[in-house]
Amino acid sequence: MNLEEIERQAKEEISKASDVQQLQLIKAKYLGKKGYITLALREITKVPPEQRREYGSRLNQLKELVENLVRQAEDRIRKETIEKEIRSSWQELTVSLPKYAGAIHPITQTLQRIQDIFVSMGFSVEEGPEVELESYNFDLLNIPKEHPARDMQDTFYVNKEGYLLRTHTSPVQIRVMLSKKPPIYMIAPGRVYRRDDDPTHSPVFHQVEGLVVNESANFKHMKYTIEVFLKEFFEREVPVRFRASYFPFTEPSAEVDIGCLVCGGEGCRVCKGSGWLEVMGCGMVHPQVLENCGIDSELYQGFAFGMGVERLCMLYFGIDNIKLFYENDLRFLRQFRWS
Repeated sequence: MNLEEIERQAKEEISKASDVQQLQLIKAKYLGKKGYITLALREITKVPPEQRREYGSRLNQLKELVENLVRQAEDRIRKETIEKEIRSSWQELTVSLPKYAGAIHPITQTLQRIQDIFVSMGFSVEEGPEVELESYNFDLLNIPKEHPARDMQDTFYVNKEGYLLRTHTSPVQIRVMLSKKPPIYMIAPGRVYRRDDDPTHSPVFHQVEGLVVNESANFKHMKYTIEVFLKEFFEREVPVRFRASYFPFTEPSAEVDIGCLVCGGEGCRVCKGSGWLEVMGCGMVHPQVLENCGIDSELYQGFAFGMGVERLCMLYFGIDNIKLFYENDLRFLRQFRWS
């Protein structure tokens, strides 16, 4: 039997197999110790030397094809068996169908949207622990011991051994810089914890922070990256401005505002009459932070940015109270169908 005939016959028999036992017999017929393909491999010495390479390659392809067909047939038979069992045990129960279909939480939708945009720009998604060491959360980020953020009224401390609930996802940036060499292009999404509780703040909320470290990162590069992200996120051109600010881990630092999405910059209650809405902070990574992570600040430079997911979600969907995200009110959640 030639190889073409073996292939044709194997395909036909495997496609007609109706149970796993029959399939195993077919498999042995072609791939067993005395199977057609196994015997053909043993007879390769009878093939003229100049044809052996091509013949051997063809046999290997045929062997791999039959193995794949058998695996696919096994999956098909198991699926058919399960479906048959389900049908045989099915009981008709008269129940009313749910009036509303489920919906993905708006925070989850927003997180996925942010990640998709940055991944399309070449960023990796990195994660880290929510119970963090004080050194990663503060010290290595150039946040001094006397900084107000370290006070008990701002930070949830777990114990006296230096463990706390992370107040931002910046420690993930530290962990990545300590474990990987530049160039680095990453974002760090996740939950963070602070002692806040009012209509626009929650003690538990979500952040996405980004970091780029290479030999040529600069403020212009950072500005372009943020502007492209905001345009993609809001699906339209939005006015963007950068205001000088201060963060211990970046220098220079800036706050990022966008033109108010409600009034178009004319001034309203949402933007408090300014025509602008703050959406994130950013800046060039402080050289000391790079050095703390073993990265030569003379050779490399970087920029970082961070945004509150709830803030962006509220702006995108037009939500005015952050507490709505956590009350599990179905009337609220049903408005957010996955698009």
